[in-house]
Order: sequence, then C-alpha cells, then structure tokens
Amino acid sequence: MTTTMPENGGLPQEESDRPWTDPALPVAERVEALLARLTLPEKVAQLSSTWEDIEADGPEVAPGSNHFGRVGDLDETARHGLGQLTRPYGTLPRPALEHARLLAQHQRQVIAQSRFDIPAMAHDECLTGFTAYGATIYPTSLAMAATFDPALIRRVGEAIGSDMAEAGVHQGLSPVVDVIRDYRWGRCEETYGEDPYLVGELAEAYVTGLQSAGVYATLKHFAGYSASMGGRNHAPVSIGRRELSDVILPPFERLVAAGVRSVMNSYADIDGEAPAASRRLLTEVLRDAWGFEGTVVSDYWSLPFLVNDHRVAADLPDAGALALTAGLDVELPDQRGFGDVLVHAVEQGLVGEELVDRAIRRVLRQKVELGLLDADWDPRPPALIAGELDLDKPTSRQLAHAVARSSAVLLSNDGTLPLPATGRIALIGPCADDVRTMFGCYSFPNHVLAERDDLGNGVEAVSLRHALAAELSSVDWQFEPGCPIREADRSGIAAAVEASAGAELTVLVVGDKAGMFGIGTSGEGCDVEDLRLPGVQEELVEAVLATGRPVILVVSSGRPYAVGRFASGAAAMVQVFLPGEEGGRAVAQLLAGKANFSGKLPVQIPTTPGGQPYTYLHAPLGDRQSWLSNLDPTPAFPFGHGLSYTSFEIDGLGVDRELVPVDGEFTVSARVRNTGAVAGAETVQLYAIDPVAQVTRPVRSLLGFAKVALEPGEEATVRFHVHTDRLAFTGLVGRRIVEPGEILLQVGSSSLDTPVRETVRLVGEERDATVLRQHAVPVSVERE
Repeated sequence: MTTTMPENGGLPQEESDRPWTDPALPVAERVEALLARLTLPEKVAQLSSTWEDIEADGPEVAPGSNHFGRVGDLDETARHGLGQLTRPYGTLPRPALEHARLLAQHQRQVIAQSRFDIPAMAHDECLTGFTAYGATIYPTSLAMAATFDPALIRRVGEAIGSDMAEAGVHQGLSPVVDVIRDYRWGRCEETYGEDPYLVGELAEAYVTGLQSAGVYATLKHFAGYSASMGGRNHAPVSIGRRELSDVILPPFERLVAAGVRSVMNSYADIDGEAPAASRRLLTEVLRDAWGFEGTVVSDYWSLPFLVNDHRVAADLPDAGALALTAGLDVELPDQRGFGDVLVHAVEQGLVGEELVDRAIRRVLRQKVELGLLDADWDPRPPALIAGELDLDKPTSRQLAHAVARSSAVLLSNDGTLPLPATGRIALIGPCADDVRTMFGCYSFPNHVLAERDDLGNGVEAVSLRHALAAELSSVDWQFEPGCPIREADRSGIAAAVEASAGAELTVLVVGDKAGMFGIGTSGEGCDVEDLRLPGVQEELVEAVLATGRPVILVVSSGRPYAVGRFASGAAAMVQVFLPGEEGGRAVAQLLAGKANFSGKLPVQIPTTPGGQPYTYLHAPLGDRQSWLSNLDPTPAFPFGHGLSYTSFEIDGLGVDRELVPVDGEFTVSARVRNTGAVAGAETVQLYAIDPVAQVTRPVRSLLGFAKVALEPGEEATVRFHVHTDRLAFTGLVGRRIVEPGEILLQVGSSSLDTPVRETVRLVGEERDATVLRQHAVPVSVERE
C-alpha cells in the first residue's frame, strides 16, 4: 500500500518525514536535514569505523583507550550507527558470495541500530586489484608505471572498480601517489615511480577509471611518506620546502583537481609535524589552497600513533581532538581516537561540536552521492541480488596479461633473445617456479595468506617455469632453484652451476617475494639496508655468470636492485616489477619472442649498492662522480630506459615558437620511426632543463611522454602541447612561480638518451603560479 501526498513530491507519508531519502532534493539540503536530527553520539558514529572478522589487535595505546573485546562486535561499535565497515572482503579467505552475504547481514544490523536507517560505507584495499580472495591479481603499481600507458591503466581502474561495486564496496584505498625518493623503502612497489609527472599521469588514469565505476578512490599517503630517513617505514621525514612542494605534493594536487573523493594521511612526520594532526596539510593546503571537497580518512591507527609514536597527544581523547581540528574526517580501521573517546572529548570541551558537524557533512554528502541514503537503497550488494560474483573474469585476466606484457623492461640484449625454440636451456633461480614471487604485498595471497600456502592463491597462476615449458615445448629445460629468496642457504648453488654449465643457455630468475612487516623482501615494512639482491641470490648470479655460458638475467622485484654490475656478464637482462597472476605467461611470451617488449623504467637501475639510492630527479651538484666524492651515482640503466626487439629513430624536433610568454603555451613536435623488422611500441619522452634559475633546479625533469605503436617502417609525428605551468617551481621567497629565461628541451627514448634538442625562451615578468591551470601535457600523434 502506498499513500501519495502531492505536497511532498509524491513521497509516501512515512518518507515525507525523512527528506534526506529523497534523491530529487539537492545534496546539501538532504545532508542538513539529516544532520539536524542527529545526537552527538550519532554524529560521531558516522566518523567511525569497525573492522569485522578480526580481534582487537591494533597497536598498543595509552590507558583509557577505546578497546572492545572484539573489533567486529557491531552490537557495541555500531550502537549509534556507523560510518564505515573496514575490509569486508580483504580480511579472511571466503568465497566471494559468502562475503557478500555477510556484508549484507552487517549492513542490515548497522541500519537497524541507527535511528535513521543510515548504512555504512564499505572500504577495501585495491592496489594490485581488489584485495579479495579469488580476485584478479594485477601487476604492482610500479609495473603499471612501467607501461607508460595511461589509457591501459584507466581500464585497470575501471575493471577493479566494477568488481568492487558489484561486491557492494564503496571506497578503495588506492592509489599510492608517493614519489619514490629512496629505493631502500619497502613500499616502492606500491608507487608509480620516481617522477611526479609520471606518478600523476598514471594515478589520474587509475582514479578516473575506478571512480567511473562508482567507487571512490583514496590518495595515499598525504604527504612525504616516501621521503623517510634511511628508507625506513614510518621514519621521520626531514625534507626541504621545495622538495615537498615541487616533488612530493604535485601528484596529490593534480588528483584533487581531477576530482578524487578521498585522501589518507601519511604516518611519517614532516620536520616534527604529524600529518594526521597537521592543520597546515589537511586544511590549509588540501582544502583552502587546492579546494578539496571530499573526505580525509586516517591511515590505520594513525590516532593512537599520535600518542605513542609522534608523542604530540597526551592520550586518545587528545589525539582525536587534534586530528578532527586539523581536518581529518573519518578514523580507520576502528574506533580509538573517535567513537566514544571523541564524544567524551567534545563533552569535556577539548574540541567543539561544530568541528564534528564539519566532518559529518563531508561524510553524509558522500553517502548521499553514492545513493546510500535513498529510500530504495538495498543493503544487498548487486552481485548478491544477481546470485553471482566472479572476481576474476576472463576479461580481467586478459587485462592483467596486457599490463604484465606492457610493463616488462628489456634492459639489455646482445641478440640472445628471443630464446631459441629447441636446445638445452637451464632455468635457474628462486623466482622461476614460485607464483607468489609475481604478486605484490597487497595481493590477497601475500597480504593475508603469506604463511598459509595450504590455502592456495584463490586464482589460477602459472609460474614462469611452467609458462616457458608451454611456450617452448621442444626445449629441454633443466630447472634448479639455486637458493631460497632470502635465507642464507647456499647448498643449491652447485647444482645450479652444473645445470648452467651443461646447457647452451641459461635463464636466471631472481628477485623478491613480497610480504608485510618483514615477512617478505618487498612491501610495507620490508625495508632494506642496501640494494643488493635478497639473501644469497647475488652469489648465485655470480656463480652462474662465471660458467661463461650465455645468461639471461630476469629480475622480478618490487624495487630496483643494484644489478647493473652484472650487465657486462649477462647476454640479456629483463626487469619486471612483480607482474601479477598473468606474469608467468606474459614474460614467457616476451622471452620466446611471441610478443615484443615495450616497458620503460619508472625508476633507475643502480650500478652498485654504494652509489645509490639516488633518483634521476636530482640537483646538478650530485649528477656524477667527481673529486668531490668517491661514490659514483651514475645508473646502469636510466629512468625511462627500455629496449625492444625492433629499433626506433627519433628526430625532427621542432618548436612552434622561440619566444613564449611566461603565461603562455608552446608545442613541441618530434618524429618517431620504426627502423626495425618487427612491430613495436616506443615511448617518446620530452624533458626540460632549466640551465639558470634563482634556485637550484633538477638536472632534467620529465615534461610529457607518448607511447606510440608502429609497424616496421611506419613513422609518426608526436606533438606535445605544453603550458608554461608545467615549468613552474618554488622560488626563493617560497611561492610557486614561472620565471623568464631559457629552457632547454630534449626528446628521446630515455632520460639519458635524448638525441634531439631545442630551446625556448620564456619572456615577460616573473609570474605567480600558486594556482595551476594545467597539470598535464596533452599529446597528439599523427601517423604518416
């Protein structure tokens, strides 16, 4: 039975009393109508979260903390409603539909315990795909960056977002837009590399794709996390304002301009200031300067860290008050500094209720936007209604394969690759026959099942050993692991050497097995002292190279290791950055010549552990070895490097004008030609050099790039449309400017292979560039 009332827009009588459920009303009006009805505990509940299916085993906190016997006890944690459900799929290995049923059950309970039937948002991880048992495992973000292909990565975002939306998840905790500053840092694999423009390009593509599916993306980690001292996770950050402003912040700024809906704070303090309690970062920069209108969510247990690690708060009520005042809106993954603790802080006058209202407006707005407050919202995930939830669809596997194939980087090749179709080949190395060495630390197997091999991986994945056997079935393969990934066990090296010496050719596969907090050799909390390969793998490499047989060295890792010194002894070298569930097949096809390499390095490959860590984006003073230091920072393979089975020629550089206003635009064009015998793709890269500036500028910086696929003999003209905003930097007085003067332009196939060069001169008065109008360099490609 329905009772329509024209004066209420045709709503049933019972719904007319709840205007926030009417999708025809403006968002702000719906938010205010609901906010006016909520009590203080109900408001704070919307800023809080609950983690189902785990015990309360977060970090130790000060006396008086908000501990419950079980974090997932919704009777207690959601008694006034709830803002977020934490990782409903990413915690335990259950069939997807069972997770969906439990999520629906939890949503019903949350709604039942809310006076106004407010559902919770559900969030989960999605760095290498939806972190759920049985979901597609894509290559790591660092591998995605190596594709230099934003269009491809947007498709990845769309596919991941579509799976999460089907599963009833509303927010994904990705992407990581930290810019790598130290390769020893364990979380290198989670980033898009060491150049802020590349990071911004790939991250925007991913965010656009994810949010197009109706899942809100979350930028991590705001800000400075990747610049920690010594490359140690959670270590302090001692960073200058120019490095912060010109290297670390630009990807965040760009993604805010692109409409990202959520931002997560960094754990690491910046010059003594904890980001979770930083009004300067969370309000003055993020909201006042950039205009961000979404939610700021805490990285897990950031509020207790304010008490115990940063020591800027006396206790949890103090921590909650500090974070809320700074501009943090939602505490994840549970209720330590918000929840009852925050209610108490407001009642004791530690923080004003108007700041609670500020945060809840942002939260409710997103619930309105996502349709959670609509009268007809169904607590069942769409897949549960349909009765089917396939999280590893054939189309997703094909996409994962495309990324893995496009991200593999051919570092060197004396003609030994592609592999022969017959003969005796030794396959050596601890990463050759372990599929988990292809997965990132936030993949479900390595993140949740790291010590449970008996539970499998949840997805079908083929190791490189088995993929090579399938691709080259006439080859006599001789496999020996040689050594473990990290243990100092040399007992297998002799057998590996014997197999290599008796073969015509050796494929040697070394690298990482990702994990968490020391379980793995790469990943969160898996930092390293230097850039040597883990365990005794370097001894294995040296022993195999000493046989004198041709060796193809394949490195599958989450960070760049100092393997450059092996380049002179290896017949060919390949770098892959943890290529996901289809990595075995993709790399096997590339080695066999069934597909062509097209990946480019989003980081440098060091020559020696002592000459690094050192990114390409550095000042002239440290550009090369000199009498000033005995350490040589010159990389073995530079940023942007990557070879192919064909050859390319880049020439014909031109600029449409020599004099460019400081508030103007110019177009750079170059011709690229496939001069080889097979089809391939070259990434044409445009770099800028500022030879004289009022502050020290990087030796060179990436302005733009374009990946161009060409048939043999085919050529194309690439045009980069550059706004002078892309040449802005932080000047002497601490504000961003565009400065008149000469700019050198270089185009080529890597940061150190730029055969064609031109010059433009910026003219006019120094321009304030505090607000950028153009973050990207649009590119057009015209085929001849």
